[in-house]
Amino acid sequence: MSSEESVRLTAGDVELTVAPANGCRISSLRIAGTELLRQGERYGCFPMVPWCGRTENGRFRNGGVEHQLPINDPPHAIHGTARESAWRTARTGPAEAVFTYELADPWPYTGLVTQTFELTEDSLALQLGIETYDDSFPAQAGWHPWFLRNAFPEGKGARLDFIADWQEERGPNYLPTGRRIEPTPGPWDDCFGMEDGLDVTVTWPDQLELTVKSRTEWVVVYDQEDEAVCVEPQSGPPNGLNTHPRLVTPIDPLEIAATWTWRRLA
Repeated sequence: MSSEESVRLTAGDVELTVAPANGCRISSLRIAGTELLRQGERYGCFPMVPWCGRTENGRFRNGGVEHQLPINDPPHAIHGTARESAWRTARTGPAEAVFTYELADPWPYTGLVTQTFELTEDSLALQLGIETYDDSFPAQAGWHPWFLRNAFPEGKGARLDFIADWQEERGPNYLPTGRRIEPTPGPWDDCFGMEDGLDVTVTWPDQLELTVKSRTEWVVVYDQEDEAVCVEPQSGPPNGLNTHPRLVTPIDPLEIAATWTWRRLA
């Protein structure tokens, strides 16, 4: 299947659309006809690969070698390269699909990224994996969904509920300072830690409850815009290429999984 074609998965009255040519993002998630994701080329839910959030001044080291990434959120580099690239559709079925992306410039290392979607009537399972073809390198992976705050026009806006073990203190440059603090009230553009794995619920009162879970302990929550709220599972904190490097090696790929489950309240 051409990467230009959108891929549509269905399960009961749930419909998921993936756009391989636009960063392999989920462009639409509709439950009983109601769209849950913010629409637009930059939105939906995109994979953050091979790093998540901001990398300070676009620089990171791998051993003694320093690399410079493009500055796309001055003065930082943000959210990886995969969201701006075309992916290849490897396999599709009625309710599951697999896509791949070859790491390339401006990322300085070669490798393969695989993203998998599995849809049921009450859940979506997501997986990302990063393999190296040659040299070991630090990397991160995660997802950046934009859930519509007012998905149900007749209902109340979305509410976020979670219990974090800590919050990464955010400095004036929007990067973690390295200090862990007690979680603070929102609004947030902040990274939280959950030792037993992340568990965040988005509730549209009287309509729908959607829970994001993952075995990873890191999640960024962003709710500073009127249109949407973001719950971003990721394999490490912002600037983690520098502060919390996780090496991808020929025998140890990076893998992360997350599950969205929902139940109808109406």
